[in-house]
Order: sequence, then C-alpha cells, then structure tokens
Amino acid sequence: MTKKILGIAVGALALIYAIVFVVSGRAVFSISNPFQTNTVLQHKKPSELKIGVSLSTLNNPFFISIKQGVTETAKKSGSKVQVYDGQNSTNKQSNDVEDLIQKKVDVLIINPVDSSAITPEVKSANEAGIPVITIDRSSDGGKVLSLVASDSKEGGKMAADFMIKTLGEKAKIAELQGTPGASATRERGAGFDNTAKGHLDIVTKQTANFDRTEGLNTAENIAQAHPDIKGLFSQNDEMALGAVQALKSNPDIVIVGFDGSVDGINAVKKGQMAATVAQKPKEMGKLAVQAAYKYFKGEKVSSQIKSPLELIVADKYK
Repeated sequence: MTKKILGIAVGALALIYAIVFVVSGRAVFSISNPFQTNTVLQHKKPSELKIGVSLSTLNNPFFISIKQGVTETAKKSGSKVQVYDGQNSTNKQSNDVEDLIQKKVDVLIINPVDSSAITPEVKSANEAGIPVITIDRSSDGGKVLSLVASDSKEGGKMAADFMIKTLGEKAKIAELQGTPGASATRERGAGFDNTAKGHLDIVTKQTANFDRTEGLNTAENIAQAHPDIKGLFSQNDEMALGAVQALKSNPDIVIVGFDGSVDGINAVKKGQMAATVAQKPKEMGKLAVQAAYKYFKGEKVSSQIKSPLELIVADKYK
C-alpha cells in the first residue's frame, strides 16, 4: 500500500514538473538534482519582452548614452524597459538586479560596477532562467549570453601608440586608472601598459574610479609629486576631464582619454585633451537589445559583440 501511494506521489510530482517546465518557459528544478536548472526557450516577439537594465552609474554621459541606445531601440519595437542606476555602488547594483529578477523580467542587460561583485547576481539570473547580456564590462562568473563591448585592450594600445608617437621614447607619463575590479580597468590598462613598456616611463598609476572629481583631485596630487611628466593617460574621459581642470597651469601636458563621450570629444576639439579613444555607447545599447531580440527568436547570439573604436585627435597633433 505504501509503495502504491509513493508511486502515485512520484507520478503526480513528475506531471506537475512537466507542466511547469513546458508552460512557463522558466528554469525549474530537476528531480534528479534539485540544484540543477533546466530551461525551455520560449520564443517571444519584441513587443512581449520586459527588459531589465542595470547600469553602473547614470552620473556619466557615457552610460547615459548607453541608456538612450537601449530605450530608443526598445521603444521602436514596443518592449518594456526598466532602468536602474547603480550609483557606482556594488551593493546597490546587487539589490537592483535581484529586484529585477523578482519582477521576472525576460532579459537582463547589465553594466557591472565590479566584474567580480556582480557574479552572484548573474548566477541568480541563470538559476531563474533569465538570460544576461553585459555591456562594456564583463562578469567574472556565471553564464553571460553575450558581452557587448569595444576591444578595451586594443583601445589601450591605440592610446599608447599615440603617446609614443607624440611624446617620443622614454617620455615620463602618469596613468589614471578606473574602478578596481572592473574588466574595463584591467583590459584598458593591460593594452596601454604592454604597449608602453620599454617606450614610455610610467612614473605613477593611481586610481580615480572613472570619476571626474576624483580625476581632478588625483591629477593635482600627481602634478605636485611629479612636476616633470609630459603626458597623462586616463582610462576614461571623465577622469581625463578632471585632469584637464587640474593641469590648466600646464597646458603642454598631453592628456589622452578613453570613451569618446560628448564632453570628451568637445575637449579634444578645443585642444584641452590631445585625444580620446572613442567608443560608440549609444550603439552598444542598441546592439544589446538587438541581441536579446535574436535570442528570443531562437537565433544564435555571439558570445562577444564588438563595438568599433576610433582615435579622435586634436588638430594640433594631427
């Protein structure tokens, strides 16, 4: 009798499992392994999709442009979008992403504050059967459907090549680094440093967290400690713009940024910055949404979608 009841119970559980598995299109627990998830892809039209977006900060024109690319592309196709501002806080971003998971968005587009700190949330999304697309910076763990980004190492190389050509061999320079732990910080730094090695004398590398005010304060300190530097490479335009303010009394210092933000490009045109490695942030946002549409059509999505780079140079250095 007990075996019969047990058999009925197992059969009922299997039936419920099958119904949930097929109908929901979401990840469900496996009977054989309760910690393993299975997902059935449910094809959806763009107009049926709810897109959750978490950006590292919206206090930076670059990421505002990414937001515009996402929202404008989604609007054209009738997709619903919810955008959260991480305010450069790993804790806030983690809470934001968990909230979007609880709201059962169909896809997450994330620009991590920190590539390592975002890993638990990426894994939570994986468990919930929600595909994750990252922009500009990757996640160190969990499964990411696609990374939409420029080749940060190549961009760093472009900046170094320009400074070597402009300043000459063994010129003393400084480097402003981005947020520690961010993949963009590692990759831009690696591309620049590897190319500069043996050709430029990098007297100091200091973190300014991709922030304009921190860039200003850090550049002031660098100028006082190293008054003989001839150039400064900044891993983004915001820090470079802070350095422009800090180094007004020495306009001959060659400042090179990275991003190609509106403010950065304007500073290059005015001759305040020598150059910027320009990304196309609005295009990145567009490409991320298009990747989500491809996924829900059942089409193959590349694990890395590259956005083009361009070195924009001030007239006096052309």
